[in-house]
Amino acid sequence: MARFEYPCPDCRTTSSLHKSDCRFDGTDWTTIERAYVNILSTLTDGPLREGRLREAIPVRWDRLHSAALSRLRHDQRIQETESGALELLSPEEFSEQVAVPTHDSLQTIYEHGSVPGCHDHAVFALVAYYEMVGLSWPETRERVTDWLRDSGTWERGGFEEESPEAVVTGKRHVYVRGYGWKQAAEEAANVIKRRR
Repeated sequence: MARFEYPCPDCRTTSSLHKSDCRFDGTDWTTIERAYVNILSTLTDGPLREGRLREAIPVRWDRLHSAALSRLRHDQRIQETESGALELLSPEEFSEQVAVPTHDSLQTIYEHGSVPGCHDHAVFALVAYYEMVGLSWPETRERVTDWLRDSGTWERGGFEEESPEAVVTGKRHVYVRGYGWKQAAEEAANVIKRRR
């Protein structure tokens, strides 16, 4: 089941330690969390157009609410219905929506599979991506293990481990520490593109 930690809408920290150039540096954590809760709790009653959402929350709408709403949209936690209303995705809908990465380098890895010489970076990137979007470790392990098999990556060889499960388990530290995926994904995607 996907989890959600109310990241700062600007620097994405999940603690009171913001990056130095963050627009919300100095804003206490409960204020940030409250902005998300105002939006999410209001949308649990059903879809609303943005103007109605602004009116329906229990406090005055401010720039933090606007940034939190933008972050929720960007992170695909909220989607727009055909009628233009904002709708909160269920954890199951969210998990399915983010299951297939759409960022350039991650998409290359996911669609084409990895090749010997970049397996480490490819698996690292996918584990880091699924952690970033909020999937649990068991769900991340299952999705990356399935990807190793379904993409043909495991069949290409080049692994020291005895099974796809062992490969993914060996990357649990990436999930636990919350490493970023971008650099590893770009390096893996470059190797994959050269070998195609």
